[in-house]
Amino acid sequence: MPRVKRSPARPADRPGRLKLLLRRQRRMRRPLALLAAGLVVVLGADIALRTLIPGASWRERLGMATAGLGLTVDHVVITGRDKTPLPLVEAALGVHRGEPILGISISSARQRLESIAWIRSATVERELPGTLHVAIVERRPFAVWQHDGHFRLIDRAGNIVTDADITAFAGKVPLVVGAGAPRAAARLLDALAAEPMIATRVVAAVRVGERRWNLSTREGTTVMLPEGAVVPALDRLATLQAKLQLLDRPLAVVDMRLPDRLRLRPMPEPLAPKTKADTAHQHGSATAGGRSPA
Repeated sequence: MPRVKRSPARPADRPGRLKLLLRRQRRMRRPLALLAAGLVVVLGADIALRTLIPGASWRERLGMATAGLGLTVDHVVITGRDKTPLPLVEAALGVHRGEPILGISISSARQRLESIAWIRSATVERELPGTLHVAIVERRPFAVWQHDGHFRLIDRAGNIVTDADITAFAGKVPLVVGAGAPRAAARLLDALAAEPMIATRVVAAVRVGERRWNLSTREGTTVMLPEGAVVPALDRLATLQAKLQLLDRPLAVVDMRLPDRLRLRPMPEPLAPKTKADTAHQHGSATAGGRSPA
């Protein structure tokens, strides 16, 4: 049977632009109708909620409307908390069991949590129908800062973590002293960590004039470091300690502020204990110079 050859479509057989436009409009009618119906439902629900619950915010009205569907807080899961007191976290979160979960402001809860000194950052997420997840990143204790007679725990960036009950951290983190010490502590303590021979002897680092550091050692020596040249000064001090055991000597001050010289001040000589003869001699001199008793 011979095949029938189809003639190619002529331009006159193709639909015109108007017909194509009408076809496209027909295809869009259903989605547009659904969208319009959805908007009507939302607007109607909002008007109804405004009438039933006047004065409430949109979020509160939504939460109250959905609470009847079972969308309430049943569980609060907190992760990442170690040092931050749990009652403090719960108070900042401000969420109670049975509360409408969609009525909770996630951003406000996060901001309240991050206002706690221990907390560096926090995230709050909903898991419908009834679980709230709270993830906390705490500040890590870096040093104890002493200033004006007060002791405060600070993090690496110099932020105050807490000023209450820091006795548990005494001796476990370095001690820095003076105005401006928190912001400058990280650079100094990193440089000390690279020189363990020196770091193990240091009991405190004192910020002087918010410009430079003095190191106090457990032997009672004060090491005066230069401004802006902490790393080379500590490297030089470590070399002197390895070769000459400089910090083992009875020195009151090791002045390293000048790059081309080292100034040393010895410990003062201890006073000799007084003998009975010295005491009697002093007493006799005092008696001879005064009036005799009547």
